[in-house]
Amino acid sequence: MKRTFAFGGLVATAGLLAAGLAAPAQAAGDVATDTLAGTNEAARQVAAFWYGEAKANLINATPYGVETKIVAKHVSKGGPAPDSKPGIVPAIGDEKKAVSKSKNVNLPKTTGKVFFIGADKKPHWCSATSVQSNYRNLVATAGHCVYDTESNAATMDKWVFIPGYYQQKTPWGIYVGKQAFTHYDYDVYEDGDRDYAFVTVYDGVLPESVNKDRDYEKVWETEAEAKADKDRIEKSPSTVRGRATITPVVTDEVVKEGTPGSEKVYVKRTDWKKLNPTATANGPFKEGTGVTDVTSDTKPADWKAGDSADGKTFYFEANGKYIARTYWINYDVDYKVTGKYFQIGLKSVGRLGDNVGGQGLAYNQKVGKPVFVFGYPSGVHPDGNNAFTGHTLKWTYGKTFAVQAPAIKGEELIGTKSSFTGEGAIGSSWLVNYNNGRRVGYLNGVTIGVSDTDNNNRYDTSFSPYFDGELYGVYNAAKNLWSGKIV
Repeated sequence: MKRTFAFGGLVATAGLLAAGLAAPAQAAGDVATDTLAGTNEAARQVAAFWYGEAKANLINATPYGVETKIVAKHVSKGGPAPDSKPGIVPAIGDEKKAVSKSKNVNLPKTTGKVFFIGADKKPHWCSATSVQSNYRNLVATAGHCVYDTESNAATMDKWVFIPGYYQQKTPWGIYVGKQAFTHYDYDVYEDGDRDYAFVTVYDGVLPESVNKDRDYEKVWETEAEAKADKDRIEKSPSTVRGRATITPVVTDEVVKEGTPGSEKVYVKRTDWKKLNPTATANGPFKEGTGVTDVTSDTKPADWKAGDSADGKTFYFEANGKYIARTYWINYDVDYKVTGKYFQIGLKSVGRLGDNVGGQGLAYNQKVGKPVFVFGYPSGVHPDGNNAFTGHTLKWTYGKTFAVQAPAIKGEELIGTKSSFTGEGAIGSSWLVNYNNGRRVGYLNGVTIGVSDTDNNNRYDTSFSPYFDGELYGVYNAAKNLWSGKIV
C-alpha cells in the first residue's frame, strides 16, 4: 500500500553530503504502537527470565521461522518508488564526521539478536540492529519479529535485544523492550510492504550476583491466596519460573460441614469419640463431626461385630439391621506453596547507543544501491544444505533490485542477492554507505523473507520493505521517547 506525503525542513552536514545521501525530511504516517514491558518491575521480570537458570531460555531458543520462506520474483519494471525527496538520519557518532575508508569488512557492534516468546509459547530469536535516536535506545527489526502474526496477538512476549550476541554471551547486556512501533497497515492488515518495526528499550542490564537453590515454603488459609503467591513467585525477577507448587494441607481445626476450603476426613472411632465423648449412637454430634451408616437387611459374609482392623468402621446390629458405621471430622484445609528459587542481582550498564552505537537511517533512496546485510542466518536450504548455524554474525553484499511477493501482500519490496537462509536472518540490517572503519552506515532495509528465485533448491535472494516516507513516519514516532533504567 503506497501513500504520498509532503516533506520539508532539509538540513545537511558536510559528512552527510560526503556520503552521497540527502539529509532528513519530516513525514507523517499511520503508526501503531504497543507496550511490551510497561513498568520497571515488568522489565526486571523479563531480564530475569532470560538470565535465569543459567540462561536456559536463551540457550534453548530457536530461530524464528514464521513467514520466512516466500515465493518472490524479481521485477524489471515498476517496483518501489520514493514518495518524496530522499532522506537520511546520521548514525550515532557520525553526525558531523566525514566518511573514512577501509578495505576490510568489520562487523558492526550494533547488530544482535532479539529474543521473545512466540505464539507456540516457546523462545525464539530474530536479527536486529541499534539505530540512531534522541535517547540512544532504539532497535530496528522486521515487523513479524515484534507482532505475532501466528496468533494475531498484539506483540511477542518477553521481548529483549542483545547486541553482539555470541555463543550464549551477552557482552553489552540485555535490553528489555519497552514500546513497539509498527505501521498501521502491518499491525492491522499484515501488509508485507510495511513489515518493519522500531522498539524502544530500557537501559541494559547484566547479572551482578546469583544466589541459587533456596527453599521457599508458605502456608495460606485459602486456595486463592496460595495461587496469588505462586503467581507472584513465578513472575518475580528474583525467582525461577515454573518451580512453585501448591499442596492442600489438612489442619487440625474442626469447621462446619460445607465450609469453603474444608475437607471431610474419615477417622478412627477412638479419635472421633474424643470430640464426642458423651454423644449417644444417634447424636447429637459436635459441629463439624458426624457418622455415615451403610445398612443391610441380611448379614454380609465378612460382617463381624465391633471395630474394623483399622479402627475406622464399627459394625453393629440394630432393629434387625446390620450396620457398618464410619466416623468423619470436617477439617479446615490450608494451602502450602513450596518451591526452589534463586535471586538474581542486576546491574545497569547504560544506554544501548552509548555502548554499541546506532546505525543511521536512509529512506526514499534509489533502487540499485549496494548494501551490506548483517544478520544471524540459521536453518537449511530447500535441498537440505545446512549452511549457517545462527551462532555468529554473518554478512552479504550486493545491489538492490525490485521484488514482489504476493503471498505476503508485498507489492513494492526490494531484494538483494544473498545466500542467507531465512530462519534467524529475519530482521537483518541492510546498510548503505557502510563505513568499514567506523562500522556504521545507514539502515535502508530489514530482511523479512528469503526466496529461491531460480528454483535450484537454494535460497538466493533476501528481500525487505522499501524504506520510504511512511517508514520514516514510524521511526519519527519512536525516536524521541525516553525509556530509562530498570535498576
